[in-house]
Amino acid sequence: AVAAEWPSDRGWIVVPKTTHVGVAAAVAFLAFAAAWQFGGWSRGDAVAIVDNIALGVLVVLALIFAALAARTAQGRTRAAWVALIVGLCGWFVGEIIWTYYELVLNGARTFPSLADAGFLVLPVGAGVALLLFPDDYSQYAVGRVLLDGLIVAGSLFLVSWVMVLSPVYEARAEEDRLGFLASLAYPLSDVVILTVAAMVLIRAESRQRLVLTLLTVGLACIAVADSAFIYLQNTGHYASGNMIDIGWAAGFLLLTVAGAAGRESQSQGDTSEQLPGWASAWLPYAPLVLAGLVAAAEPPRALHSGPVLVAGAMLVIAVMSRQFLAVSENRRLLVTVAEQVRRDPLTGLANRTLLYERLEHAMRLRERNVLAVGVLALDLNDFKLVNDTFGHHAGDELLIGVADRLTGCVRTGDTVARLGGDEFVVLVEDSADQSQLVANRVLGAFDEPFTIDGHEMSMLPSLGLAIAGADEPDLSVDELLRRADVAMYASKALRTRGVQTFTPQMGMAGIDNEGARRAPLRSAATSGAAQLEMLGDLRLAIDRCELTLLYQPQIDLSTTQIVGAEALVRWAHPQHGLLGAEEFLPLVRRYGLMESVNDFVLNRALDDARRWHTAAVDIPVAVNLFAPTLANPDLPDAIAQALTDRDLSPAALTIEITEQLLLGDVDHTRTVLEQLRHLGVRIALDDFGSGFSTLSHLRDLPVDQLKLDRDFIVPILADQRAAAIVGAVVDFAHTLGLEIIAEGVENAETSTRLREYGCDQAQGYFYSPPVTPEAFLAIFQTAATDPPEP
Repeated sequence: AVAAEWPSDRGWIVVPKTTHVGVAAAVAFLAFAAAWQFGGWSRGDAVAIVDNIALGVLVVLALIFAALAARTAQGRTRAAWVALIVGLCGWFVGEIIWTYYELVLNGARTFPSLADAGFLVLPVGAGVALLLFPDDYSQYAVGRVLLDGLIVAGSLFLVSWVMVLSPVYEARAEEDRLGFLASLAYPLSDVVILTVAAMVLIRAESRQRLVLTLLTVGLACIAVADSAFIYLQNTGHYASGNMIDIGWAAGFLLLTVAGAAGRESQSQGDTSEQLPGWASAWLPYAPLVLAGLVAAAEPPRALHSGPVLVAGAMLVIAVMSRQFLAVSENRRLLVTVAEQVRRDPLTGLANRTLLYERLEHAMRLRERNVLAVGVLALDLNDFKLVNDTFGHHAGDELLIGVADRLTGCVRTGDTVARLGGDEFVVLVEDSADQSQLVANRVLGAFDEPFTIDGHEMSMLPSLGLAIAGADEPDLSVDELLRRADVAMYASKALRTRGVQTFTPQMGMAGIDNEGARRAPLRSAATSGAAQLEMLGDLRLAIDRCELTLLYQPQIDLSTTQIVGAEALVRWAHPQHGLLGAEEFLPLVRRYGLMESVNDFVLNRALDDARRWHTAAVDIPVAVNLFAPTLANPDLPDAIAQALTDRDLSPAALTIEITEQLLLGDVDHTRTVLEQLRHLGVRIALDDFGSGFSTLSHLRDLPVDQLKLDRDFIVPILADQRAAAIVGAVVDFAHTLGLEIIAEGVENAETSTRLREYGCDQAQGYFYSPPVTPEAFLAIFQTAATDPPEP
């Protein structure tokens, strides 16, 4: 579309091609009308006929374009165009009645008449439209704009009355009061409309400035024609075809162009919130001062007429109302500013100032009502890495998401604050049990990953809780916050999931807070820039399927035959060489890469199992899936479909779940595991004994195998207590009908001891290190033809 730009103090106004054409057409029409009027090209009734038809056509054009603008607009802008349409319809009806009086009844009309009632609908509709056009009244009230219009209109009316209208209307007011009021209605309504238009225009945004300017100029043309019409009508010199009709024609043409501009114009300027200029402050009072000076120069007798008293009373009421609204808006503004000072601009949470105010109030209530006050300090681990990797925009979105989750964990009377960066504080005014309950809710809120820019990020928070009870009446606010901070850094140093509650031992231990804050990620790569580089490399490796799987044989201790294989994911890094799972899986868990890695491991392991099946090697392959995936209700169907696609039996797959990472929804996990077992897939509990709720997992989860962690296996030759524990666990598992697999078998002596304990299977470097799928197939085939001695 062809468009031009008009500069504005608030940006650039884009003027569409239609507007240019409309302005050109309006200028051409006005030039023709002026030439026709002054050239005397027609006379008599022809003048009235052409004049009335032309005005009717122009009103219809303005109606059509206003309707088109209303159809494409929304909200308040659409309502504004509808109000203008109503006003134009009223004027059109008035014009039809006027034409009937003048042409059909041969000028037998009175003033005022029904035509005047129709004409006066336009100022009302235009005034409503002007008040509705600005779609953001956050900077000022509609009432103030209307009152400003009344003040200016009343002031100008007093000036006009004293200087012009009083002598003109004095005689007529006594003879024809209705005509007198109708005569006043035209100029008074036009003055109000133009004043409102000026007040709205100086406050309008640049994207609305063009439309409002066209409307204002068009209404000004109509207002000038109205005033001239009243003067000529009262002196008996008006007839259709008069030169003042050009004002109406110009006004309606400009309203037509405004409708076209309203459909197509757009702004490329700054749409940010801006304060109104000083003109909006002094504009209503300048005419008021002028009216006061004129009234002071007149004798009191001239000011005692009814219209002057009514206008004066209206001015007093309008000025007082405007001041009341101004004071009310200032009070609301002060309240808003005071609230914003106490709020974090990014998340809308309380900031440090508001937190201290509420915490001090809570501590005073604690002394009076013997209640506890809990403070939960929260810090996001490795948040800086998110900013550095995905950008500060992603970091801001993450902070907003954290704020939303924290707000959903507390009650209405609790306070959630952001102190800066990734540091949050939750204030709970209730019992110690309630504080612990809120802390657990906050911990659970981080079970689900955050989705930022299409990436899933699993954030691990460090949580520290400090509770001020009734037994410490002298505890200060700063000390309570310090305790929560110490507990939070203790959690950060431990790098475990959970809430650390402050104890005096923490304070005496002298925890190095800054050292805890600078603790690196637990991976083989170094922290800082190298860690960030590794994360980027890992994403590329996942996208390009550059990860690989190695397989470690699982041996039946009674027959020494290979009865299974555990799939172990590896990453052949171009600089760091072959990296084990423990060196990069922490990054996978923290930064939302679990789903992609799960899909890769599962599908690659089943592909290798399919190749082994083709070579007559029918042994199950064990795949370790991330714990959050096991709560996905779609997982059983996905695994069933993957097995069907490869023509594999469900017995060909064993799902391993790591006991250390069972941190999510145990109920949903149990449901998913039961569905997998129903399909025929075996379930193994990996790293048994290394977590914190082992027996409850045996009770709650449907498992077929227990895999003893290597930390239990390695010391059994030298430590009798370790040996006794392993023997007891083997017997306990057999009592439950479970198989036992020992991990980390490094020598023949350990293998023999496990066989004596009755352990079912074992794996480790004594039997074979993890090998490629092809090497595993060769090992299996060799063992099948030449089995080793038990």
